[in-house]
Amino acid sequence: MVVLILARTVREAVSTMDFAGDEPHAEAGSRGPKTTWRNPDATLMMRGMARTFEDLVAEADSVSVEGWDFSWLDGRATEERPSWGYQRLISERLASVSAALDVQTGGGEVLAGVTRFPPTMAATESWPPNLTKATKLLHPRGVVVVANQGAPPLPFGDEAFDLVTSRHPAEVWWDEIARVLRPGGTYLAQHVGPASVFELTEHFLGPRPEARRKRHPDDERAEAEAAGLEVVDQRWERLRTEFFDIGAVVYFLRKVIWIVPGFSVDRHRDRLRELHERIERDGSFVAHSSRVLVEARKPA
Repeated sequence: MVVLILARTVREAVSTMDFAGDEPHAEAGSRGPKTTWRNPDATLMMRGMARTFEDLVAEADSVSVEGWDFSWLDGRATEERPSWGYQRLISERLASVSAALDVQTGGGEVLAGVTRFPPTMAATESWPPNLTKATKLLHPRGVVVVANQGAPPLPFGDEAFDLVTSRHPAEVWWDEIARVLRPGGTYLAQHVGPASVFELTEHFLGPRPEARRKRHPDDERAEAEAAGLEVVDQRWERLRTEFFDIGAVVYFLRKVIWIVPGFSVDRHRDRLRELHERIERDGSFVAHSSRVLVEARKPA
């Protein structure tokens, strides 16, 4: 049975949101969502407050959203980090295997933070801007970045890897993961859990009770087991996310396109204005991201 941990409702003023890829400097073996705090410049925290709705929206609608770097949100949004420290976990595992694969690597930001790679290290990515960025970032470190079509099969032979990792995959191809793992091999990943940032989704789209079950850890466990994998660890946390100006919301929704499918400033201007007024009144908009750590093993 999955363990759900409701993270303490505190602000972690980190330099980038958790989606970005760099991990908090959590102490090894710490319990609960213990992180190192990094306070953003106070002027950044205030920069949205003296600007108009139109200015904030126009700025956020014009900047590039390529790659998986969220540093544009410095001082404008925060997100608590999961307690397990995913980047640290995969760093430890990658140092102990001979061949590994990172699936849906994005711009390679998370993998680039790993200290030591195994002799054989590959990564896949399908979105061209991310593929270019990941190639530039990872090739100098000996990682082979392979383009795929965003759908099965994975472009590798059977039983090719000791370890498969993935951070926030859009879709989990359990059968393919089981196929490319060697007997005794492990899948270690951090997934986006159910109803992640759903306060924002439902502000724009209205109540969506039918969608709240999607990506539920119990369902993912059943899918993994159906593919022949044994789930040996599964942890679920809900984490406080806070937006301090409407520009941060626009940028986030342009970048993380599945939160509000079909989002555009023109289409959703009225709801954006309502949210802007709410942020002006309350000081921020609070939502909760959902993260699941999953470790599944292929029987030897």
